[in-house]
Amino acid sequence: MSETRPIGIVGGGAWGTALAQVLALGGSDVLLWSRNAEVVEAINTRRENPAYLPDVILSDGLRATVDPAQMTQAGMLLVVTPAQHMRTVLGQFAPEGQPLLLCSKGIEAVTHKLMHQVAAEAMPGSPIAVLSGPTFAHEVAAGLPTAVTLAAQEEALARLLADVIARPTLRPYASDDMVGAEIGGAVKNVLAIACGVVDGADLGQNARAALIARGFAEMTRFGLALGARAETLAGLSGLGDLVLTCSSTSSRNFALGKGLGTGASAADLLGDRRTVAEGAFTAPVLLEAAQKLGIDMPVTAAVCALLSGEQGVRDVIGALLARPLRAE
Repeated sequence: MSETRPIGIVGGGAWGTALAQVLALGGSDVLLWSRNAEVVEAINTRRENPAYLPDVILSDGLRATVDPAQMTQAGMLLVVTPAQHMRTVLGQFAPEGQPLLLCSKGIEAVTHKLMHQVAAEAMPGSPIAVLSGPTFAHEVAAGLPTAVTLAAQEEALARLLADVIARPTLRPYASDDMVGAEIGGAVKNVLAIACGVVDGADLGQNARAALIARGFAEMTRFGLALGARAETLAGLSGLGDLVLTCSSTSSRNFALGKGLGTGASAADLLGDRRTVAEGAFTAPVLLEAAQKLGIDMPVTAAVCALLSGEQGVRDVIGALLARPLRAE
């Protein structure tokens, strides 16, 4: 990977722009692709992305384009698109064999495939790695300390990419457990919605702490069934990300859940958002996959019932509390 080639960012949302900013401030030339011409114009002419990352003055080392062909200049691509659009977006790029660092969190609908499996089919000639962990975009862009998991099947690739993106305020830990890193990032989005519901319904801190613990048990059961390692799920990309997104309205998924907890409908809440609450799309896919594996995920099922409108908040909470007593 040539040091003279720019780092490519695929996606001009908050997280993509934040990654572009921290890498550019660290001295890299960064080329960001977005399908949104207004985002590209704002970055190139005004050094800002007010639609997705307001109040941040962007580095001069960052430039943007709407032309996917220009991304062949990049030495590697950080792919930061909504999970359900990953396959379609990657299909617009001519495979150049660049390493792909996948920064999206979710499970593809219908196929139930993880993002690294989707990317392997969409760009089969590219080495693939995954970036995941507790990362609020505005904090990364502001240069606040952040640690993440960077996983690839070949740990040598993970270490190579970690060296490329490491910055004084962005510390990647290399791993060879891509499944574990992806499962943590996908499942925590669903659990964050549940914790937001607890907050919106004023059920208290005890309930939220219990939900985080029981949700982590669900994450672990599902991850282990797919071959993830327990230590990965208990690390930055699993438990670390879970704690962050289950504790703050800065999380889009937590904010969605909080709205549900106050009685708002999922349709109204999701229709009013510019940014994606990925957990809303992951929840039904996750539940289907778990049911096929025979894995019990009651918190995930409760979130699905709320999102679909099948049950209200009080009914869902009552059903969870009425479950038969069992050993922990």
